[in-house]
Amino acid sequence: MKLQVSTSLALYSVLEFAANSEHQTSAADIAAKYRVSTHHLAKVLRELVRAGFIESTRGVGGGYRFSGNAKRLTLMDIIELFEDIGDRAGRSRQPGSPTDVGRALAAVLGEIDEIARATFRSITVGTMLKLIERQRSRAAGENRQAPQKKARRR
Repeated sequence: MKLQVSTSLALYSVLEFAANSEHQTSAADIAAKYRVSTHHLAKVLRELVRAGFIESTRGVGGGYRFSGNAKRLTLMDIIELFEDIGDRAGRSRQPGSPTDVGRALAAVLGEIDEIARATFRSITVGTMLKLIERQRSRAAGENRQAPQKKARRR
């Protein structure tokens, strides 16, 4: 399942805000980190505010803050704001789709999509934050070991 840019930005943003839920984070900070247009990101953030996943504060020191429940909010909850997950119309227009082979392939692709949807429904923001922290810890450990390995070779 390929996600649209807006969907990816929504996932990145929610995870950034949830990781720093006690602080306000500006759209400009998120846009700079992920090297995206602040204008495009602002549209995404408006949708996330409307859904109640984040809240915004205007003015000096303003920005965005996570307002959802990290243990209950799933990746699919976010994805569904930006993707039409149930759309299968595009598949019927593929060359070969009316053939036996085309129908069989469509059935397999449909199953793959359902597995992806089920996976996105089962992963919460809280689970993602734990995964991110484990990856940071692992990377920090590898970075500490790299200079030691170089020193031993000398």
